[in-house]
Amino acid sequence: MIRSVSAAPDQLSDQLSDQLSGHVIVCGLRDVGVRIVEQLHAADEAVVVVDDVPEPRLLRVIEGLGVPHVSGSPQRASTLASAGFDTASAIVCVAGEDLQNLETALLARRLRPDVRIVVQLTNYAVGAAVERLTGPGTVLDVAALAAPSFVEACLARTAHRLDLAGDEFYLLEQVSDTSGTLRSIFGDLAPIAVVPADGGPMIVCPGRDLEVARGDRVIVVGTAADLDDRRVAAMQPQNRAPRHSGRFHTWRRYVAGFVRETDRPFRLTLAALLALAVLSVLLLSVEYRPPGEKHISLLNAVYFTTETLTTVGFGDFAFASETPLLRVWAIALMVLGATLVTVLYALLTNLLVSRRIERSVGLQQANKMDGHVILVGLGSVGLRVLQLLVEAGEPVVVLERDENNRYLANARAMRVPIVFADSTTPGTLAAINLSSARAVAVLTSSDLANIETGLAVDELLGARRDDVPVVLRVFDRQLAQSIEDGFGFRNVRSTSALAAPWFVGAALGLDVLSTFYVDNEPLLLGRLTITTTGGLQGKTMLDLSARVRVIAISRARAAGRLEYPPRRDTRFEGGDQAYLIGPYEELLGVLRRDQTAAADGAASPG
Repeated sequence: MIRSVSAAPDQLSDQLSDQLSGHVIVCGLRDVGVRIVEQLHAADEAVVVVDDVPEPRLLRVIEGLGVPHVSGSPQRASTLASAGFDTASAIVCVAGEDLQNLETALLARRLRPDVRIVVQLTNYAVGAAVERLTGPGTVLDVAALAAPSFVEACLARTAHRLDLAGDEFYLLEQVSDTSGTLRSIFGDLAPIAVVPADGGPMIVCPGRDLEVARGDRVIVVGTAADLDDRRVAAMQPQNRAPRHSGRFHTWRRYVAGFVRETDRPFRLTLAALLALAVLSVLLLSVEYRPPGEKHISLLNAVYFTTETLTTVGFGDFAFASETPLLRVWAIALMVLGATLVTVLYALLTNLLVSRRIERSVGLQQANKMDGHVILVGLGSVGLRVLQLLVEAGEPVVVLERDENNRYLANARAMRVPIVFADSTTPGTLAAINLSSARAVAVLTSSDLANIETGLAVDELLGARRDDVPVVLRVFDRQLAQSIEDGFGFRNVRSTSALAAPWFVGAALGLDVLSTFYVDNEPLLLGRLTITTTGGLQGKTMLDLSARVRVIAISRARAAGRLEYPPRRDTRFEGGDQAYLIGPYEELLGVLRRDQTAAADGAASPG
C-alpha cells in the first residue's frame, strides 16, 4: 500500500495509477474529512485526498500520515483521474458546501456507475433525492449524526436506545454496588466497558469473568426484559414540560413574525420612494423654469423634490405658474411622496422597536427560567441539538453573538428565547440565569471561543459544577484531552469524531447504526454482513478482537431471527448479520479481515 507520493503534479496521476487500487478518495479536507482520513489510515486502508484549497494545519496532518494529496477541484473529471478514480473502491464527498458535494457525487456516478459514493449533505430534501442515486445509507449529515450525543450529555442520560433488527436494546451505565465478576453481577447482559472507581483506565469490551469493585461504573447492553430481570432500569424518567413566561409569549411570536414580514416591504418602500425622487429631480431639471431662468439647477431640483416629499414647503419654489404637466406631476408627487414617506417611517420605527423588544423579551424570559438548558452557538450542530431538546420537552435558552445568523428563523419557529450577546462574559451568563440552569452546551465552531465560554461557565457555577453538565464542542483531540485532564471537564465532544465512522463505514461496507461516547472514548455500533467466502465464515466469538463485542446475530438460515446473546463458541455463517460494538479501529479491522479473505478467495483460480 502506498504511504506517500512525492512527484510533480503531472506525474502524480501515473504514480497513483501504478501504486494504488481499491483505495478510497476523500474529497474535502475539512474537520470531518481529516478524521475520515485518519480512521481509514488506522484501518490500514489506502486513501487519497482531493482538495484545491486545503487548510495548512490539516494538510500537515495527512502529510504526517503519508497520505497523498491531489490539489485540484473534485468537480473536474481530470482531478478525479489524477487521484486514481478508475481503480478506486469508493469516493467520499465532504467538502464545505452542499453544492460542491452534490456536483462531485453526480460527476462520480456519471463516470463510474459501480463506484461506492458517500456524500455529506445538510439539506434533507436534496439528500433524499441523491440517496436514490447513490444507494441507502450513503447520504449523511454531520450535524444530525453528532447531535444525539450532545443531547445525551446535556441531559445526563445513562441509557442509549439501540435498534437491532427491529428489537429494542438498551446500552446503559450502572454503578456496581458490590464486588465480584461481571458474570455474577450482570449475568447475560453484555458488558461494553468498565470505568474503575479508583481512576484507572477504562476497559473496553471486557470478558464476563473480569472482577469489578464496588463503585466501578459498568456499561452494559441488553433487552428491556433482560434489564428488568436484573432489576436494572432501562427507561429514563419522563421529560419535564417546558416552562414559558406566559405574558411574553405572545409578544415574542408577534415580534418575530413582524420583523420577518417587514424586512421585504421596507426595502420595496424605500426603493419606490427613491425611484419617485429620482424621476422628480430629472423632470424638474428639464421642465421647471423659475422666473428669469431657463432651467432649475440640479441641486435646486433635489432640494425642491425633498421639501415636497417631506411636506415642508418653505415657499421658495412653487408649481402654480408652471405648465399643466408639472402641476399634474406636483399632485402625484405630493400624494405618492407623503404616502411612501409615512409608510417608510412607520416600517423603520417598528423594525427598530421590534428588534429592541425581541432582545429585551429574550433576556427577561431567560432570567425567569429554571432548570433550563443554555445552548451557546446556533450553527448547524447547535440547531440540531436545539431541535432534539425541544422535542424532548426541555426548556432551552439560545445564546448567540450574530444577529444575522442564518438559523435564527428556525430557532424562532420553535418559540425559544434567543439572547444576542458575548458568551464569554460573566455578565451575559448571569443574565440568562446560569445559576439555575440544568446544563450548558457550548457548540460554536471555534475551539477557542468554546474553551473560553466553558471556563467562564465553570467559574460561575462554583459549587454546582459537579451537578451541571457543561458540554464542550472541541475539534482537536489533543486539546480536548488537555482540557479534560487540566480543567476536569467530563463532556468534551467532537462532531467529526462522532460522524467520521459513519462515512468510513459507508465507504467500506460496514453499516454504522450509532455512535456514542462511553466516558471520554467514542464507540460505535455496526452491522456486518458475513460473506460466505470471507475471513469470518465459520469463526467463533473468541476469534474476534478482545475489544469488540458481538451483541446479537441475525441468522440467515432462520429467516433473520435474532440470536441473543451469542456464546463464546457461537460461529458465524455466511449471510448472517452481526451487530458489533467497539472502537472504530477494531470494528474496521474485523470488516477488513472478512473482506480481504473474500477478495483473495475471489481472485484465486478455480
